[in-house]
Amino acid sequence: MNPADRYARETILDRRDWADGLFSLRCSRPAGFRFTAGQFARIGVEVAVAGGGSPATIWRPYSLVSSADDPCLEFFSVIAPQGEFSPRLADMQAGDSLLIDRTAYGFFTLERFADGRDLWLIATGTGLAPFVSMLRDTTTWSRYERVIIVHGVRYADNFAYADQFVALVNAGRALRYVRCSTRERAADALHGRIPVLLEQGELERAAATQLSIEHSRVMICGNPGMIRSLRQLLETRGFRIGRRGTPGQMALEAYW
Repeated sequence: MNPADRYARETILDRRDWADGLFSLRCSRPAGFRFTAGQFARIGVEVAVAGGGSPATIWRPYSLVSSADDPCLEFFSVIAPQGEFSPRLADMQAGDSLLIDRTAYGFFTLERFADGRDLWLIATGTGLAPFVSMLRDTTTWSRYERVIIVHGVRYADNFAYADQFVALVNAGRALRYVRCSTRERAADALHGRIPVLLEQGELERAAATQLSIEHSRVMICGNPGMIRSLRQLLETRGFRIGRRGTPGQMALEAYW
């Protein structure tokens, strides 16, 4: 296959800035591009090279925020000031072009689990991205009686997509939305790190739902330290990561 056939040049349609350094982009979707909620795409930005030669391309994996049947693709990003990629992505506006690998990747999907009653989606920062996609997927609501979305951030203005979660609740979806902040107290939010709030019982009280291996399926995405701590706590309750041929009750994805 010609390397150029492996990706498509797509157009940025719009962007939303949630807070300083925190933004979402929507772009056109490559023809025939298919994915499952929870997967990621490789996106590329072109960089000029010295001497005026052909531009180089920097590629990075980004979880898809859009639903699988959305005619557009959406990505959620935070700027890493010293990074090569995210500052360039943050400079893009509607009309600019973005390269999209034609293949979706990853196994952080609901297919990892046997069905349960309660689906817990626990994220920090931009680790929220795959969960937004899942909440936009109608199959999620057909598989679970109740979904609990937990989002941990540092500051109150980092609660991206909150308006969409509230809209789902108002539309009658069986969604519990629990917000947690660490550096700033926020209205209607718990204050503290997610693992500590779980250990203290605050997380389950806020969700009005108990975590149990019989009824709960747990997906965790975000800061690796948070993931390690939550994994240890949940393993003491009997939760296990699913393996091939042996469905478990939790799935993990490190994501900055």
